[in-house]
Amino acid sequence: MSLTLRTISREQHLAYIQSLPSASHMQVPAWADVKAEWRSESLGWFDDRTGELVGAGLVLYRQLPKIKRYLAYLPEGPVINWFAPNLQEWIEPMLAHLKQQGAFSVKMGPPVIIRRWEAATIKKGIQDQDVKRLRDLEADFIEPRAFEVADKLRRMGWQQGEDGGAGFGDVQPRYVYQVPLANRALEDVHKNFNQLWRRNIKKAEKAGVEVVQGGYNDLAEWQRLYEITAVRDHFRPRPLSYFQRMWTALNTEDPNRMRLYFARHNGVNLSAATMLIVGGHVWYSYGASDNIGREVRPSNAMQWRMLRDAYALGATVYDLRGISDSLDETDHLFGLIQFKVGTGGQAAEYLGEWDFPLNKLLHKALDIYMSRR
Repeated sequence: MSLTLRTISREQHLAYIQSLPSASHMQVPAWADVKAEWRSESLGWFDDRTGELVGAGLVLYRQLPKIKRYLAYLPEGPVINWFAPNLQEWIEPMLAHLKQQGAFSVKMGPPVIIRRWEAATIKKGIQDQDVKRLRDLEADFIEPRAFEVADKLRRMGWQQGEDGGAGFGDVQPRYVYQVPLANRALEDVHKNFNQLWRRNIKKAEKAGVEVVQGGYNDLAEWQRLYEITAVRDHFRPRPLSYFQRMWTALNTEDPNRMRLYFARHNGVNLSAATMLIVGGHVWYSYGASDNIGREVRPSNAMQWRMLRDAYALGATVYDLRGISDSLDETDHLFGLIQFKVGTGGQAAEYLGEWDFPLNKLLHKALDIYMSRR
């Protein structure tokens, strides 16, 4: 297949995403409006024989301080046929185009899963003193074609981003936790939860915890819980304006793109979460909870409701987003994987983010600048 790459309209881009079973929420055109501090462009790959649009990518451009050169970033993209034998013919025109646009470096995150581990495998690994990381465990599923993609990228001159390395903006998680929903009964999903999860869901029901959906006007209440969480977990929270922008941008594009959930007890909101939907892929994207009311297990109740809603939407996967690959109980991020493993499901490892320095000197300068920030 011979291909032509060119800039496409947001309408073309959205129509293409809507024609797919799913794509990352960071590759929908509206994500450009969420990341308002970046310049953006929609790219399209066309099949020369048919003129048909066969791939798309959202590019975010971040300007370097003081000079008119950019980092070009395709978060969890581009959305192309990554297993195509002629991968070079997809990637090289993109690099040429981005260079023309003034990019000195390109960062992308191929949405390709390389390995999966079932919950039972991870539980065994946690109990084994010699196992410190997911990688120490034999995977339950390996995608051999993913290794070929990595090999091709290296040969083209792409460099593998460091795990959790400082990107210009958000570096996306390499390891995520997912609950597969395709061709499964909801009872089967519930049965796969561990005992603690099932007990906590029951406890919340008994205590009268109710889970409700909120709207734009409830984002201030979301922010209150989110800022409590930020203090407790020692991270810098995003401002309310970010979530307002996210809600407006995503739901203008598709009225069912973003949802907000609250778990409340006796009229008091105890936990909250945002949910994102693109085709059959549903993400739990941000979570927040108060320091009070934990004994009535609002977070378990809320996750179970969100999972049921995802199932009712016909989702093929409920994605709990990032986890660390550490299985060491002394690691400060261990609680996160422990909580998510309770849902049954699987840990998945993506190919990770890759960098292509179009200008080696500026790329190096960016690395130094980022390491000093």
